[in-house]
Amino acid sequence: MQAQLPELKFNADGLIPCIVQDVETCEVLMMAWMNAESLQLTLERGETVFWSRSRQELWHKGATSGNTQKITELRYDCDADTLLAFVHPAGPACHTGATSCFFRTLKAF
Repeated sequence: MQAQLPELKFNADGLIPCIVQDVETCEVLMMAWMNAESLQLTLERGETVFWSRSRQELWHKGATSGNTQKITELRYDCDADTLLAFVHPAGPACHTGATSCFFRTLKAF
């Protein structure tokens, strides 16, 4: 049974950005894209599933690495064009092995 989704605004490619945040530390872990199918799978599985733009396929985060992300809450913003996933990560989010994909500083103020 599919969950009833709000009227989300997907872009022209049928994608919506999803920001992933650690529910315990509040650290932003990553940003990835979802399409309607990956969003539905995320809701059904309780773990993040994304759409890989480079591989043009669904991507269950941690399926090969074991670094899954268990969803605790999935929100959408006031414009309904961005998702925010609060997760319990089972390992690093970044493919480099870093906890977060946001480990490089452009400029500190």
